[in-house]
Amino acid sequence: MPTTDATTEAATAATAVRTGRLEAPGATLHYEVRGRGPLLVMMPGGSADAGIYDTLAAELADRWTVVAFDPRGYSRSTLHGPTGEQLPGAHSEDIARLIELLSPDGVPAAVFGSSSSAIVALDLLSRRPGLVGRVVAHEPPLVELLPDPAAGRAVFAAVRESFLRDGVEAAMAAMAAGLAPEGGAGGGRHEVATGADEESRAGTGPVEGGGATVPPEESGGASEAEAEGKNGAGAGAEVDAVAEAATVRRMMANLPVFLEHVLCSFSGHAPDLDALRAAGPKLVVGVGRDSRALLPAVAAERLAQRVGSATAEFPGGHVGLTEDPVAFGARLREVLLG
Repeated sequence: MPTTDATTEAATAATAVRTGRLEAPGATLHYEVRGRGPLLVMMPGGSADAGIYDTLAAELADRWTVVAFDPRGYSRSTLHGPTGEQLPGAHSEDIARLIELLSPDGVPAAVFGSSSSAIVALDLLSRRPGLVGRVVAHEPPLVELLPDPAAGRAVFAAVRESFLRDGVEAAMAAMAAGLAPEGGAGGGRHEVATGADEESRAGTGPVEGGGATVPPEESGGASEAEAEGKNGAGAGAEVDAVAEAATVRRMMANLPVFLEHVLCSFSGHAPDLDALRAAGPKLVVGVGRDSRALLPAVAAERLAQRVGSATAEFPGGHVGLTEDPVAFGARLREVLLG
């Protein structure tokens, strides 16, 4: 029977972070890997990056090889040219390349996306269904599926215009007002700002092709404090707090890219409902227990109805994965294994 020291050592090894970089057309992607087992890709939404999943990934690394990444144009995933309008299709191809790299034996991966990244997960499922065995799409804010799509588009267009005219604070206030259900704040500004996705949980010539330039390495590219916090060394909670603060700073720096180049093009995406209907058994649409009156949850439930997919209730609201990562992770584990 393993000793306590041996068990602790094995647990630390399972959650240790191995980082790598992947060359994709127009961008170099930063990704992080934990654990061993079938591949699970965790896709950050809003202006979030891989750091949003530090706790959740560690919870799931006992059962899966958990991959988190910085979306192109965010944090450590650099673009090879100017930032332009971002489209779900380009981002889903990035995920396809990650899966092909990290699951070379061809075993389909599980994919989780929340909010804007759930839209990317749906696009991946519709375009490359053979790469995935299960997709969990938590509250994709697909305005084209709302009872009044024009009103939904207007909400996010107003947020973008507020940002371009008056900056981030004004844009987040406009987001809170636009997403609040009739007669109430529906979680108010804190819920929207911490993530009309997850952002405050805390945005050369092109390279052709898409091969990996660097194999996964232990904690490469992170600061010493971040690496110690992620790998369980150093001053424990104090180091974790330093790493979390660094994550928040990166996500806040990503907000201008999200607000100008991602928000409207992603929320206005029209999913391929026929393809999603055909892949329906692989899809689970997630809805937050506390956010059912908000726009993203309404769109999510209408999506499930249109394509005949299963739905699953998750703890918390639209940003439940940051409100209680342990409870959210336990529910995600159930859904992935169900």
